[in-house]
Amino acid sequence: MNKFTILFLTMFLALPMAMKADSAKEKKDDTRYLAGAVPEVEGKVVFSKEFQIPGMSQAQIYDTMTKWMDERLKENKNIDSRIVFSDEAKGTIAGIGEEWIVFSSSALSLDRTLVNYQITVTCKPGNCLVELEKIRFTYRETEKYKAEEWITDKYALNKAKTKLVRGLAKWRRKTVDFADDIFMDVAVAFGAPDTRPKTEKKKKEEEQKTPSIVAAAGPIVIGAADKKTDIKVATGEPAQTTVPAATLTPATPAGKASADMPGYIEIDLKQIPGEVYALMGSGKLVISIGKDEFNMTNMTANAGGALGYQSGKAVAYCTLSPDQAYDAIEKADSYTLKLYAPNQTTPSAVIECKKMPSQTTPQAGQPRTYVGEIVKLLMKK
Repeated sequence: MNKFTILFLTMFLALPMAMKADSAKEKKDDTRYLAGAVPEVEGKVVFSKEFQIPGMSQAQIYDTMTKWMDERLKENKNIDSRIVFSDEAKGTIAGIGEEWIVFSSSALSLDRTLVNYQITVTCKPGNCLVELEKIRFTYRETEKYKAEEWITDKYALNKAKTKLVRGLAKWRRKTVDFADDIFMDVAVAFGAPDTRPKTEKKKKEEEQKTPSIVAAAGPIVIGAADKKTDIKVATGEPAQTTVPAATLTPATPAGKASADMPGYIEIDLKQIPGEVYALMGSGKLVISIGKDEFNMTNMTANAGGALGYQSGKAVAYCTLSPDQAYDAIEKADSYTLKLYAPNQTTPSAVIECKKMPSQTTPQAGQPRTYVGEIVKLLMKK
């Protein structure tokens, strides 16, 4: 048997194995990428996500989103990727972006496409709408496609809407993941925990393997103070389930023991755990003013609270309802926020704050929101 015959037999035997491997790859669970995964508005592809941030004013949300969008669009150091319009009075920010979407990467090959898009943010008191549209792909420098003719249900799904069309499957999967990644970035900018696996944060090259709070339908509620603040999570099944925020949080991270409060540990403010965000949504928020335990003012933030970052500093928002007395906190320079888990009589988290100047003028009959720079965060062991 000569060497050419041996080579032919080797290739012949290897071909079924390669085809079987490719077939296995195609059998991945594509439930979340099927009908409706790429939303259309009047024939145009528009990914959108609404965020509810109780206690934040329109100006605060606008400032947070302006900073976030500027940083996100500058990541690729491309002068054409930037904020192109902003109107603070109307709470509108618009930008154009250009990034790489990576389909697969190895030591020998890199399969990717350049994606251009428009992102628009509309800010209102306690609310933020993010829209991603006008998506265009440039593949291998010369091939150009529009999202409307490439990844929509009409083109990327079979007639029965039960499978992805093989040639367009990677485009649809990765574009949906790309939109989810942007929405997660927004949630994190408002102080929500980042549920992405570490290996997939920013420019991830692997398929998403864990649930994301941005994958579900409906608005994302960050740091509200009632039982309507459940975070919806896509589970990979056809029907989505609603999971209380408290069940999504990791175990309390390690920290140094507090000398002032035995039984509590001091948390790094750059790594605020998800448990604290969950408590903002499911627990009771009490404001304590004064240092003397027997001579201090305590009040519940009836309208809720939230956590976030301003100019690189961790901050906490607390909101009083219109009928609450506010004289004590108006006069205070500092205060302490105590977060109580449901049915608990001792705080699960204690947040020491230095009050920051108000960015808005309180109006009669309206809730009053106070912003404090977090000086120290303690969590119960």
